[in-house]
Amino acid sequence: MTPDTIYTGDNVATLKTFPDACIDLVVTSPPYDNLRTYGGHTWDFEGVARELTRVLKPGGVIVWVVADATVNGSETLTSMRQAIHFKDVCGLRVHDTMIWEKTGSGAIGSQLCYGQNYEYAFVFSKGKPNSTNLICDRENVVKSGTVKVNSGIGADGKAVAQRIIERKPFGKRTNIWRIDPQRGSEHPAPFPLNLARDHILSWSNEGDVVLDPFAGSGTTCLAARDAGRRYVGIEINSEYVEIINRRLGLANAVHEPHAPKKD
Repeated sequence: MTPDTIYTGDNVATLKTFPDACIDLVVTSPPYDNLRTYGGHTWDFEGVARELTRVLKPGGVIVWVVADATVNGSETLTSMRQAIHFKDVCGLRVHDTMIWEKTGSGAIGSQLCYGQNYEYAFVFSKGKPNSTNLICDRENVVKSGTVKVNSGIGADGKAVAQRIIERKPFGKRTNIWRIDPQRGSEHPAPFPLNLARDHILSWSNEGDVVLDPFAGSGTTCLAARDAGRRYVGIEINSEYVEIINRRLGLANAVHEPHAPKKD
């Protein structure tokens, strides 16, 4: 595994060449429920989950942005099955179940439900996260003075302890992030730069290695580079790799084995 490299090939085959515990953070959005073909390539969820867990450092984090299709009037819940697999089979913590709230909405799969405008951003960790640089840009109503807060609630519903904290002009965000979708891209489902950037800032430090095994148009890699991190991207579609190389100003990419295309 070489940092600041884009690998062209099947992600499981490529990840198998990486050493154990070499990645600090994974930020990715895999294809889900065959909503788009992405050149007709298949991918192996269990293989990806296994290899990502292996290459992740202790204290490393995986941000897994995914949603569900609606088929015959029912959401597939593929996202939930994947989250449970990462927890129960791979042994990772579900550090947070975040929501990416998109601006704008539409009826996805059914005209009989409310407008659909979110995706999950599951934050999995290999033990306690090494980096938690929580972004504080939510403006507080009361910006100074002190306040008494509960440190926890017991099983009887009563406060376990209380502490005094200083009020500040800005507090940390909630776990629902409202971010515009990326538009005007050569890729059919581009990852928003702000979404990738803010997760990278939250769960890694400068110099850390950030991986996207479904690199797409290279947004995670671009955001990692601009935030002072090292990046590694894996993308099976050579046309998308050309987009990544243009965005990053690279001449070429390392080629790895390809998975078979769908019949």
